[in-house]
Amino acid sequence: MNSYSTINDTLVKLFNEILDLEEVALRTEDFKDITNNDMHIIEAIGLGEGNNMSTIAKKLSITVGSLTTSMNSLVKKQYAIRVRSKEDRRVVYIQLTEKGVKAYKKHEQFHHDLTEGVVKSLDETELPVLLKALGAVSSFFRELRERELK
Repeated sequence: MNSYSTINDTLVKLFNEILDLEEVALRTEDFKDITNNDMHIIEAIGLGEGNNMSTIAKKLSITVGSLTTSMNSLVKKQYAIRVRSKEDRRVVYIQLTEKGVKAYKKHEQFHHDLTEGVVKSLDETELPVLLKALGAVSSFFRELRERELK
C-alpha cells in the first residue's frame, strides 16, 4: 500500500472510530437518549449564561431552522431550556440544564482522555510533527467548508 492509500485509509477509519467511540462513551445509563448531534449542540451552547439561537447555529455552521428542530428535542429531553431576555423579550437564550451540564462535562472528559491518550505516546520531537499534520487537516476542512457554503 502506498503512502497516499495508507493516509486515506487511516483518516477514514480514524474519523469513523472517533464518532463511534464518542457515541459509546456518551451513551451511559444517564444519557441513553443522547445522540452525537445532540452532544455537539450541547457543546455549542456551552456553560454559563447561554447563547442565542443565531450564535449557536453559526458555531455549528447550520441554519437557525435546522437548529430549532434539534433544540426542540434537547428541551424535550431536558438537556436545555429556553430563557427570554429580560431586556428584549424577542431574544431567546438557550442554557443547559443540570442534566445538560453533566452531559457537557462527560463529553469534555472524553475529549480530554482522547487527547491525553495521543499525547502521552509521543516524544518531544513527534509532537510538533503531529501538530503540523493536524493543522493541515484542519485547514483543509475549513477551506472545504467555506467552498461548500458559497
